[in-house]
Amino acid sequence: MGSGTGNFLKVVLKNFDVIAGPVVSLVYPLYASIRAIETKSPIDDQQWLTYWVLYSMITLFELTFAKVIEWLPFWSYAKLIATCWLVIPYFSGAAYVYEHFVRPFIVNPRTINIWYVPRKKDTFNKPDDIITAAEKYIEEHGPDAFENIINRAGKESKSSSSSHTFFEENHRYRYY
Repeated sequence: MGSGTGNFLKVVLKNFDVIAGPVVSLVYPLYASIRAIETKSPIDDQQWLTYWVLYSMITLFELTFAKVIEWLPFWSYAKLIATCWLVIPYFSGAAYVYEHFVRPFIVNPRTINIWYVPRKKDTFNKPDDIITAAEKYIEEHGPDAFENIINRAGKESKSSSSSHTFFEENHRYRYY
């Protein structure tokens, strides 16, 4: 009888992450979420909605990198500790991670290009780009070549009898 209990405890301790993982990451959050739905407080709703968003992200991470994770013997324990930190309301781990890492990407969306595909530069994408392009042309070909282009553009516009005006901070330029 004594050796049977000892063996049982060994099995339980060796597989603690397998037993505690679903309880900590699914059973308790499910129970707490149902209780949060029944209360009128939005604070607990936010805690558990945030937890489920993070839990989904962890699950997607695990599914994506399963072949790499299986080589990490400590992954299940690290996940259990992280999940405890996210779940236990005393730590407010879910709220912390959401506010500092997830929310900034949602509130201030930035395009993140994970595939490197060289694109042609769109010279006229921004108002500053025309000035930058002119400066680059002057730098490469000299101011005389740039003046020749301006003069040719001026001659073409005179033939069509239209005038163009453009502004730069405190200056107004007009060419015919």
